[in-house]
Amino acid sequence: QVQLVESGGGLVQAGGSLRLSCAASGRSFSTSHMGWYRQAPGKQRELVASISSGGSTNYADSVKGRFTVSRGNAGKTVSLQMNSLKPEDTAVYYCKVVVSSRAYWGQGTQVTVSS
Repeated sequence: QVQLVESGGGLVQAGGSLRLSCAASGRSFSTSHMGWYRQAPGKQRELVASISSGGSTNYADSVKGRFTVSRGNAGKTVSLQMNSLKPEDTAVYYCKVVVSSRAYWGQGTQVTVSS
């Protein structure tokens, strides 16, 4: 069993920055895919950014050039640096970690960008 704890959400003005972090804990495990998703009210959850165990990254077109995903602590943490935030980035952000082909989700953290 893997537990995920997210932190770093909050309220920020348009153009500002936030950094989200997600820490994974549990018995010995090795993560493969790690990523961040978001869900705005009335919309489906969507991929924001992901990073493989080898460090390959993938971003939604809407965040390219503004967001950066990274992993650390031997695959136990994943972070999302969000710059130049826009009101349309407002959503609940969830981290997702894949361990042995099983997906684990964080509890979600609210990001609100005011105009």
